[in-house]
Amino acid sequence: MAVVYLGLGSNLGNKEKNLHLAIDKIEEQIGKVISLSAFCVSEPWGFESVNSFLNAAICVESELSPFQLLEETQRIEKEIGRNKKSVNGIYNDRLIDIDILLYDDLILHSEKLNIPHPLMAERLFVIKPLYQIAPELINPETGKTIQTIYDDLSI
Repeated sequence: MAVVYLGLGSNLGNKEKNLHLAIDKIEEQIGKVISLSAFCVSEPWGFESVNSFLNAAICVESELSPFQLLEETQRIEKEIGRNKKSVNGIYNDRLIDIDILLYDDLILHSEKLNIPHPLMAERLFVIKPLYQIAPELINPETGKTIQTIYDDLSI
């Protein structure tokens, strides 16, 4: 059983409803939700939009492999109504975004999937909710705790 941390975000429609729907689907299709952060409002990152985001982090116990997890998160995004993924750093508004942040202490770099999420330490909207549920969690690639990353971003 793997312990997985996921980041969730929505900036279209009923954002709170979108996050709750994603969490329900994650519990049904991926595994038991162990912890959930508060929902945090943030401004768009990496693109211009008039729509603010609602973000959260969750911890899930799952029997899925990292690539099965990727397939399921993408399936859930489509079920909720996300049609277009970000490509080559071109971001856009979205009903739901589900990012795999950490998967146990795995370090994985492939064409399809990078774990830990390569940009999470640069994004306060990811680290703040993750800090709420797992401040002592260690990024296996950098050796830094989420608390340290949060403190660095909050300066």
